[in-house]
Amino acid sequence: MSDLKCCVVSCDRPLDAAYWEAQYKAKTTGWDLGKVSPPIQVYVDTVADKNSRILIPGCGNSYEAEYLLEHGFTNVTVIDIAPTPVAVLKEKFKNNPNIQIVLGDFFEHQGKYDLIIEQTFFCALPPTIREKYVWKMHQLLAEEGILAGLLFNRTFESGPPFGGSKEEYEKLFTDAFDFVKMDLCDNSITPRANSELFIELKKNNVIII
Repeated sequence: MSDLKCCVVSCDRPLDAAYWEAQYKAKTTGWDLGKVSPPIQVYVDTVADKNSRILIPGCGNSYEAEYLLEHGFTNVTVIDIAPTPVAVLKEKFKNNPNIQIVLGDFFEHQGKYDLIIEQTFFCALPPTIREKYVWKMHQLLAEEGILAGLLFNRTFESGPPFGGSKEEYEKLFTDAFDFVKMDLCDNSITPRANSELFIELKKNNVIII
């Protein structure tokens, strides 16, 4: 499950709800680590405010959300476009009032968050809509809100996942965010060693007209 090669699936039809639901139904979910990603776990352990409004888009099985809840966070929202993982999470957390589980399109989601966690969502999106991703993140974050998580620091022959480089990401995010951190991870899982960047980006005060 943690082998990068398992992540690469055919992209001969739109990456819509039906596409992702089919991946879950067929269990072709090679991006699923079965646990919280170590770099994100380490980052979460530094977040002092347990009442922070936190969003995890493209959440899948969302081990990150589970880790947050286990460590006392009280305001977690997760969203996915595929019904299967959403149904699993709703059952799993049916008695937990500290998490909101949303079935829907991230780009139509509304809200304000102090922290958005990026874990295999960006790389699932076609590169043609990456700018749309950046500005949607900017919209959803509260003043000085943080986008933190992982981006692939490598390219793939096909996708998803879709990769990239630090130089590309710096150009992509520069108008909307201030860079706190964008460095090669030293604590990735073994199959992803030297191929992940950890990002911590702070929403800037640009006004969108």
